[in-house]
Amino acid sequence: MFTIGDFAHLGRVSVRMLRHYDAVGLLPPAHVDPSSGYRFYTAAQLQRLNRLVALKDLGLTLDQVRIVLDEKLSVEQLHGMLSLRRAELRQQILADESRLRRVEARLRAIEREGAMPTDDVVVKPVPSARVARLTATAASYGPEDIGPVIQPLYPELMTRLDRAGVPITGYGIATYEPADGDAVVVHAGVTVSVEPSDAYEFEVVDLPALTSAATIVHRGTMDDVDVTYQAVAGWIEANGYRQNGFAREVYLNYGDGDPAEWTTELQLEITKP
Repeated sequence: MFTIGDFAHLGRVSVRMLRHYDAVGLLPPAHVDPSSGYRFYTAAQLQRLNRLVALKDLGLTLDQVRIVLDEKLSVEQLHGMLSLRRAELRQQILADESRLRRVEARLRAIEREGAMPTDDVVVKPVPSARVARLTATAASYGPEDIGPVIQPLYPELMTRLDRAGVPITGYGIATYEPADGDAVVVHAGVTVSVEPSDAYEFEVVDLPALTSAATIVHRGTMDDVDVTYQAVAGWIEANGYRQNGFAREVYLNYGDGDPAEWTTELQLEITKP
């Protein structure tokens, strides 16, 4: 038998927690010395302790843990529950990291308010472009919704282009369209020179030319693209133009090398009211 201290070390829990589990009837000691009151545990009780701690880490209350333990889950069942919780935690970590990046980007936007040089805005016509593209729908135009939707589209598009033997002839171009409510249709495309065909696992379309577009080059990842968007939007308003629809994003150099050196041209169609 093990003293409560030794058993706590073996199970990697505190003595205080073992006493609490005893008090609530979840893990009573195997023996209590009647004269000293010392608690003693057996190696066999480690199995119940391991399950107890694992279920508690799943987020179950102690009452729920009691029910599950009394049902005597098999190793396979417990493994399945823990695997599911592990996947949920990983997803939560990714969501938290994404949220942190958005907060940092918003802070940078606040710090740089009015400091973005609008001299970098260039008004020019944009020629039509033929692209192969895949499409999905995001819940909103916010980066927290756009990112998880557009990011998987490009690797999948590359796979399908390779399978079809269609070469890429230019830049990647993302375009957006309004959908119902706040939703946005996301088109992830790359420039190609093939004719449209029903045989392809992707759509081949011609993006129309823009007679006049306010363009600006965004440097870095798209996490803080809002700073650049807001700068060009301010320029559009200050110069008496009106923006038509969403911007096109032309990935001039994106995904390779130092992220700080990545460049994306934002093209916003504009007209005079």
